[in-house]
Amino acid sequence: MPVSSFPAGTVPADAVPADTGSADTAPATPVPATPVPGDAGQSGPATMGSQRALDAARLRVAVLRLSRRLRKHDLAGLTPSQLSTLSCVGKTGPVRLGDLAAAERIAPSTLTRVVNVLEDRGYLVRTPAREDARAYLVTLTDSGNAALARIRDEATSMLTDILTTLTPDQLAALEAALPALEQLAGSG
Repeated sequence: MPVSSFPAGTVPADAVPADTGSADTAPATPVPATPVPGDAGQSGPATMGSQRALDAARLRVAVLRLSRRLRKHDLAGLTPSQLSTLSCVGKTGPVRLGDLAAAERIAPSTLTRVVNVLEDRGYLVRTPAREDARAYLVTLTDSGNAALARIRDEATSMLTDILTTLTPDQLAALEAALPALEQLAGSG
């Protein structure tokens, strides 16, 4: 699922729909890689493969748990899907319904229901496209923009508080990992 891009430090984790995976079944603490018989601590392909799989699982669990923590604040009364759609429109500007459904990776009928709710709340407005009378463009309203800004500010503030629990070395490691994390987030 796409994660909307916002200026540095303002990506709302809330824009990511709720996890449908099994993050809670993954180990809460790191599990050492299972040694390969006859490997005696050497770093061969089998060990590297196991370590990569373990690291990917740990990263997935950590990202999902952090995302859940960041969603535990007021979402302006929006579901994660509604917030993701609102964020996508805020990022792209006026967008056709079909293009928005493709960007959000949801069925057009589902998107129509989401847009209807957001339009009823005054966050989005739907207008006919000038070049195609059969198409509609969805645009963010001032109220929708204000809701997104408030949610981004709250999420950023909450994350800033969480980051104060890390050591300087952990903060430096996290800062060094930001380009890779940003690339992963944008590679949906």
